[in-house]
Amino acid sequence: MSVKERKERERAERERLIVTTARELAEQQGWDAVTTRRLAERIEYSQPVLYSHFRGKREIIGAVALQGAAELARTLRAATSAASGPRAQVTALARGYLDFAQHHPAVYDALFQLDGGLPYAQEDTPQPLKDAFAALEETLGQVTGNGVHPGLFTEVFWASLHGLATLARTGRLLPEDAEARLQLLVDRLPAH
Repeated sequence: MSVKERKERERAERERLIVTTARELAEQQGWDAVTTRRLAERIEYSQPVLYSHFRGKREIIGAVALQGAAELARTLRAATSAASGPRAQVTALARGYLDFAQHHPAVYDALFQLDGGLPYAQEDTPQPLKDAFAALEETLGQVTGNGVHPGLFTEVFWASLHGLATLARTGRLLPEDAEARLQLLVDRLPAH
């Protein structure tokens, strides 16, 4: 292995450490607790080393969001692959999405609440974000009503899931009605 390859590998490992540590800190204490000073202390590197990877917290949030988008896509595809039939797949998709939001609140915030400097719904949208949307559209495209564009339908259904996830997380919805809400949403789909 050449010196250049070793340095590139070490840089990539350091970057992964920064992102993982930021994510862990955010999951434990919230994003307000994630500062470059605290990250530098936790990873035992200086702040200038941290800044050699990321220009600041915004880029770190973006890196966590990209990592989270890839995880969300895998989660959704795994959930739907175990279900048979379009409605069962949509139910599994919705459940997988809501479970992901509940179990990974800091990642969910990085993806959908905080400014990580990532372009959404544009030509230069990073591939992990496109993959997460595609994981939704693969299933929802099967139940799109006549004359409705699958991408548009996916956006509306996703917005509904996001609303449920956000309202549930902030205690604005009764937890015991979560399953009834999910079924109500799925039952409103066009018949297939």
